[in-house]
Amino acid sequence: MKDAKGETAERGRSNFIIMYRRSEAQPRQDPEQQEPELENSLPGAPSLPHWLDPPRDPSLPENEVHIWRLPLIASETRIQALRETLDEQESQRADRFRFSQHRRHFIVARGGLRVLLGRYLRRSPERIDFEYNQYGKPFLKDADIGYCEQKTPDHARAGTIEFNLSHSGEIALYAFSLDRRVGIDIEWAGRKIDDSAQIITRFFSPREVEVLSGLPAHIEKTVFLACWTRKEAYIKALGKGLSLPLDQFEIIPTSGKALLTDHRMKSNRELPILDDISVPTADDSRTACWTIRTFTLDADYMATIVAEGGEWKIRYWRWKWDF
Repeated sequence: MKDAKGETAERGRSNFIIMYRRSEAQPRQDPEQQEPELENSLPGAPSLPHWLDPPRDPSLPENEVHIWRLPLIASETRIQALRETLDEQESQRADRFRFSQHRRHFIVARGGLRVLLGRYLRRSPERIDFEYNQYGKPFLKDADIGYCEQKTPDHARAGTIEFNLSHSGEIALYAFSLDRRVGIDIEWAGRKIDDSAQIITRFFSPREVEVLSGLPAHIEKTVFLACWTRKEAYIKALGKGLSLPLDQFEIIPTSGKALLTDHRMKSNRELPILDDISVPTADDSRTACWTIRTFTLDADYMATIVAEGGEWKIRYWRWKWDF
């Protein structure tokens, strides 16, 4: 999975080489058309969120987390326009991609991040500057623009926009919040998984392994993708990359009732193992707990948002090329 995140550096994503190999079939769409809202085809998956057309100059209240979706397939004209917003380091990074599709997706995803940050900060995308912590997580460099106040690369302070980016298949997701660390991850269900059992054993806690190994066959893939996005989104929110072992924290409910995955369930929306949960922090930061929320996009994408605390709500925005 190519993950041009606004957080954990791609070079820290070597675990996906172990996990996945790209399937031959890739989702395709008209670059000039907005993707339609589709019914969820993943058995047991959470319900689809309602995506809204965005305001031109969005605001970011303290109690909200904003999630944006962007189609990675775009015309050459739009790709070139987004490339012109990138800085020299990002342009060089784009040129290092061996395959043109990966290069195009990176340009659209990274350029889209700059455009959205520019909207929140009321400044042009090319004037957005980033700095990075030791794990490759980016932060806004400027200390005096828009919502931002003074901070260090490792500790955001009052008034800081936090952000995160992930993409898979042909969709990019962005998360933005104010003074609240966030992480987001998306997986395309069309990607072939070589050995999910081995991955679960290697990257999940003993209790998680026990639960996930006993799932009914018809929901195995749904739950695996959901739980993997939960793991990824959480470490991305922390901003410490793979320095935090994935089997050292749990992302499924602890109560026996919540773990029921009865194959007789009548609704795709009735899978308690994927309910919203609150988990304690796995590092030594100020954060007492994190809220994990899993959702689906269209027919076959699974995603998870993780954010500090629990008193926040989500707004889902749909990217508009002319907004």
